[in-house]
Amino acid sequence: MAAATLKKNYRCFQSLQQFYTGGPYAVSSDGSFIVCSCDETIKIVDSSNASIKSTIEGDSETVTALTLSPNDNFLFSSSQSRQIRVWDLSTLKCLRSWKGHEGHVMGMACDASGGLLATAGADGKVLVWDVDGGFCTHYFKGHKGVVTSIMFHPDPDRLILYSGSNDATVRVWDLTKKKCIATLEKHLSTVTSIAVSEDGWTLLTAGRDKALLNYCYFNVYSKFDHWTLPGLIVVNLWDLHDYGFKMTVPIYEAIEAVCVIGSLSPFIASCIQQRGKKRNGSTGIYFVTVGERGVVRIWDSDSAACLLDQKSSDVTVSSDKEDVKRGFTSAMMLPSDQGLLCVTADQQFLFYSLIENPEGSLELVLSRRLVGYNEEIVDMKFLGEEEKLLAVATSVEQVRVYDLASMSCSYVLSGHTDIVLCLDTCVSTSGRTLIVTGSKDNNVRLWDSDSRSCIGVGIGHMGAVGAVAFSKKSRNFIVSGSSDRTLKVWSLDGLSDDVGEASNLKAKAVVAAHDKDINSLAVAPNDSLICSASQDRTACIWRFPDLVLVVVLKGHKRGIWSVEFSPVDQCVITASGDKTIKIWAISDGSCLRTFEGHTSSVFRASFLTRGTQFVSCGADGLVKLWTVNTNECIATYDQHEDKVWALTVGRRTEMLATGGSDAVINLWHDSTASDKEEAFRKEEEGVLKGQELENAVSDADYTKAIQIAFELRRPHKLFELFAELFRKKDAKYHIEKALLALGKEESRLLLEYVREWNTKPKLCHIAQFVLFRIFSILQPTEIIEIRGVGELLEGLIPYSQRHFSRIDRLERSTFLLDYTLTGMSVIEPEIDRKELKEPSGDHSKVAVEERLGEIDYEEQEEHHEEPKQETSSKKRKSRRSKGAVQHKKVNRGS
Repeated sequence: MAAATLKKNYRCFQSLQQFYTGGPYAVSSDGSFIVCSCDETIKIVDSSNASIKSTIEGDSETVTALTLSPNDNFLFSSSQSRQIRVWDLSTLKCLRSWKGHEGHVMGMACDASGGLLATAGADGKVLVWDVDGGFCTHYFKGHKGVVTSIMFHPDPDRLILYSGSNDATVRVWDLTKKKCIATLEKHLSTVTSIAVSEDGWTLLTAGRDKALLNYCYFNVYSKFDHWTLPGLIVVNLWDLHDYGFKMTVPIYEAIEAVCVIGSLSPFIASCIQQRGKKRNGSTGIYFVTVGERGVVRIWDSDSAACLLDQKSSDVTVSSDKEDVKRGFTSAMMLPSDQGLLCVTADQQFLFYSLIENPEGSLELVLSRRLVGYNEEIVDMKFLGEEEKLLAVATSVEQVRVYDLASMSCSYVLSGHTDIVLCLDTCVSTSGRTLIVTGSKDNNVRLWDSDSRSCIGVGIGHMGAVGAVAFSKKSRNFIVSGSSDRTLKVWSLDGLSDDVGEASNLKAKAVVAAHDKDINSLAVAPNDSLICSASQDRTACIWRFPDLVLVVVLKGHKRGIWSVEFSPVDQCVITASGDKTIKIWAISDGSCLRTFEGHTSSVFRASFLTRGTQFVSCGADGLVKLWTVNTNECIATYDQHEDKVWALTVGRRTEMLATGGSDAVINLWHDSTASDKEEAFRKEEEGVLKGQELENAVSDADYTKAIQIAFELRRPHKLFELFAELFRKKDAKYHIEKALLALGKEESRLLLEYVREWNTKPKLCHIAQFVLFRIFSILQPTEIIEIRGVGELLEGLIPYSQRHFSRIDRLERSTFLLDYTLTGMSVIEPEIDRKELKEPSGDHSKVAVEERLGEIDYEEQEEHHEEPKQETSSKKRKSRRSKGAVQHKKVNRGS
């Protein structure tokens, strides 16, 4: 067998990050993206695969309201700071902001033209703003409580605004008359949703009120009967001609959202066709309601009948605890006939479409599920032979299965009544894809992935089940470990293929394994041994099937979080809270190797590359790749912001998946081969570019040479080019041409290089030369736009001051040298011709002429080669004495 090629690097190619933590959201006009509030930030998410397209940083306060302009060009937001902001989605810049409410903004709505923005406040006020000017155009008071919902009339010609409050009223505001023209009082609790019918003349209001009400029913004799029913929750319909009450539709659950369906929408066309054509002259309205039960229902107001009731909830958890039951918090009809979008209390976006099943009845199908927040990820495993799915256990009672291609949640396995702590997957000998989970409810559950149902339940543990594992070879048993310190083996023999009802799993063997909680379990590749790791700082190896203790692995100073058998060698690997990873021999329990490198507890360690390498993760948020033979950590990855609890390795592809307390799932591919190819390609390109650079230098094309040097990131070559230009007479032209061709990023890089050159005295003159040219050529506005220019200037100024101080000291020192040489009669002081004044008289004229002749003689001497210093000194002295003799003769003659 050929030796396995060691992996040198992994690359994170896809991430599933949190993008919605509850609260407001807005959907684009074409449904292509969703704007979600995520704590203090705003995430713009692709609705097809939950990928985050961009992030808008807020003002460090939780976002309370969001809405989009009709053309999706602008986003309006508000937070607990009460600041209303307008964002340009093309640049993600805040155009303007202002404050107006005395309390938090609870809702926003933009009119059909996009010129007006209405805000609903916790102070009970409704304000309307001019979007372009940022000033308040209408100030409405009247509600006695928090305004919870707000909307404009969909007809742009009717300037009407509707608002609902927790004072159980709905108010109608006329923007033209600037006053409240109607108050609708039929609800007895908070009004949660408002909708307008397709024709624009009926208003639908929904709330959470459970009270006595008048119910109008249209019977077979076309007469209205009135009676009172206790404890119902209703949708009220109002006539917008006179704002009179039309009728009530009982819903029997607290309603969070009501959505009107267009009569031509494919979403409802099948319902109409199945129930028969509507009677002539009928004014019935089709609408959707969602609420606390977590089911979607479609209603016809004409008969007050439910056309479609979802049989089972996609969000409600089967639990006796009231506080863990989850339902819908909002819903909306998507544009372009894309179906229905419902949002759950546990931050999930569910996309529904209506289809007709083979029996001929209508069925509401969940087409896509996007999970906005996974909470803390505690365990995960790849699913199936192709490993295209990922089963994830988070801090909820469900197991979420993700499609790795779209990163959307394919389905959810519900059945546990408490948090799922661990899971494992396998493909049985019969070809069934199975999932086993352990939970805080002390139970073990076996799931069939294809039917998405529970097929077996293991009951018997007296504490939370913290570790489960499938057999590796025969795949006919499950091992579970619990906080009750026992180890159980569950048989899968005789498991029924009937998925209608879960059968009870039978325990084949039980043993009291440890003194503290069992954290991890592993089964040997041949199913002959089982290894358990515990918080009692030991790992035990047991013989299967009688669970006889073979050896105890002692040596860790803290609890052991993970254990795994080598796929080829007789050894196991353990990861511990003492920051170390150890490899142990199965034969005698001796420690073969110890790996140190993590700065905190190590939670997971898994073998790679036929046991020659392994990967680990821990509480320090790091993922590390190790080589066993050399005890070397060859790569460290810092992609998580918190503890990394979960790590899984694909059996076929050896792809990695990691997740942790930051609610982020990262997928990693082996990039060793691609990195090698990339390095070879870059080297080849570098050689070609280097040759091109040399050609440009030989052709004196300095602009091109400087550009190529920037592309190759060769600061030393750049320095040589600038040094050569420094000696050119036309340096100014070449420098200006080269610098004008640089972009902002290249200008920033050049300033970084200049900053480095400026720190060295031998290179500083070139650095100052380039720096002077940069500030001479570039405008101040252009320099300010360079990224990080402030930090670069802070590094340039101190050294520049030091260089100029040294030059100043050197110049002042030359004055002392001139004075000394002059005093020693070695040099004559320089005499400017202009300073020589022409005196009167022949005597002065002769003296001046002799002096000028002497100066001319000295200037001529300067153009010849300088002789030796001693000879030149003697000549200067002889010329001086000769001149003096001539001067004396002139005086005598006169």
